[in-house]
Amino acid sequence: MPYLKAYYDRKMRIEAEPLPDNIPALLEAAAADMPERLAYHFIATNETATYAELAEQVNKLANGLLSIGVRGGSHVALMMPNIPAWPITWLALARLGAVAVPINVRYTSRELLFGLEDAEVDAFIVDAQYLDAVRGLTSLPERMRERVFVVGDDAAEYRPWSALWEGQPERCTAPLPDLDTLMNIQYTSGTTGLPKGCLLSHRYWLTCAKSHADIDGLKYENILASNPYFYMTPQWLTLMAFFQRATLFVASHRSGSKTMEWIREHGIHFCLLNKIVYDQPSSLEDASNEVKKVCIYGFPKSDQLDLEERFGFPAREAFGMTEIGAGLFVPLDASDMTGSGSAGIAGPFRECRVADAEGNTVPANQTGELLFRGPGMLQGYYRRPDANETGFHGEWFRTGDLARQDERGFVYIVGRIKDMVRRAGENIAAREVEEVLAKMPGIAEVAVVPVPDDLRGEEVKVHVRMRNGMEPIDPEALLAYCALHLAVFKIPRYVEFRAEEFPKSPSGKIRKGELQAEKPDQRSDSWDRVLGRWLTPSDLAPETGAVEEAIENGHSVRLRC
Repeated sequence: MPYLKAYYDRKMRIEAEPLPDNIPALLEAAAADMPERLAYHFIATNETATYAELAEQVNKLANGLLSIGVRGGSHVALMMPNIPAWPITWLALARLGAVAVPINVRYTSRELLFGLEDAEVDAFIVDAQYLDAVRGLTSLPERMRERVFVVGDDAAEYRPWSALWEGQPERCTAPLPDLDTLMNIQYTSGTTGLPKGCLLSHRYWLTCAKSHADIDGLKYENILASNPYFYMTPQWLTLMAFFQRATLFVASHRSGSKTMEWIREHGIHFCLLNKIVYDQPSSLEDASNEVKKVCIYGFPKSDQLDLEERFGFPAREAFGMTEIGAGLFVPLDASDMTGSGSAGIAGPFRECRVADAEGNTVPANQTGELLFRGPGMLQGYYRRPDANETGFHGEWFRTGDLARQDERGFVYIVGRIKDMVRRAGENIAAREVEEVLAKMPGIAEVAVVPVPDDLRGEEVKVHVRMRNGMEPIDPEALLAYCALHLAVFKIPRYVEFRAEEFPKSPSGKIRKGELQAEKPDQRSDSWDRVLGRWLTPSDLAPETGAVEEAIENGHSVRLRC
């Protein structure tokens, strides 16, 4: 195909071009080139800053952080919603060569404490609305007790974030980091229960952002970010905007009903598009937009062509993960691949192959594990020597995804090796949910499995076996217990009780494949948290868009969590 040569030519040019020396260098270059161009626009609050203003904000905050002892290598946790303080703080830490530790704002006190302790956090910046999780901690690590700063309403027991940068100089003279200086400890769920901290450098973020900015040779002036900033996506989108000298429009949350409104109002040229947008009722305004391209991830292949025809823009699959950044792209010109089910071919700075269990490449179109290598991937997992040992075949990172690769290099994801549920982009370790429920009185065994879901890809289901002689507990009580110990996205949607033993291997491990094969639809005989009742055969059909949109915006039907 002619487009493949053009794609690989662009890939080679991107790889040959020098990267900025670090993240601060990219911002300073953008501020020098286009000082009056808006760098960000937060949609909910209408807060904006030009590139020149953002560079000044970042330098002032960097000086303020220096004044409290944050230096190169210091670990600083960020627990904030999508507000300007998030990227300003992240960029200020980049300026110092310090390390950001993004915290999921839905974490309970238990999960928060794990993150603070595991990442050995030195300072903590938290939005006032999440102080209940902080106050619920049994204790704060000693090294950070005097360095907790609150964004928003004053909290008497902690210091205000704004005091860090008020009155500080507009230039920062601290030593600059290099490309391989650690930038993030970015947590991702693993198969062993607790999340693992991926060590991500300045090079990681710059290669990821540059790949997305340049791979199609398009000019984007307005880019939309709607995922929470504690995920990797808005972080690389911020830098992608810097590369393009574009404005990043930041929404407070993902929304099926509002996304196209934001796209039209702000003249968005590029964004990631979730299926909740496609699932909205059709409108005569759907094709009235200025979008040049959207990226989709795991979008049903049967709907891809209709998505493009309805909205009038090219939608291209891609594949990325926290450990590798940007991995695969379907070329913009590859319209013949729409609806093929392929996640793309290797992007800039990345090589990929499909291998057997020993790491040997398998022939084309045979199934194996998808592997990646290239500059700027994770430097390893923080304090996880076991994961570092098992996560690689030599220099090749093991994704845990089962895939096949055709003769042209296009990759097709066919399953997962890892025991995880991937719900609306969230990796949920089955073991973490199981370990929480195993501590609930009366429960003998639990097994968490994924349930296919048209809206979110997968939902969480838990199979529960009670101790001998005990009646099943109230499923709402079980879910309320989960809400005390798990972030809301990890709480099972479906609960099923069973009297008989789980199918097990000779070593005593539950055979989840056999468990799932016992019935054609895992939703049957289950309590549905969304509907708040036991499911009947008539319920085993896709829910309405209105119910799913309400859930997406955080309103549960029965359980408030």
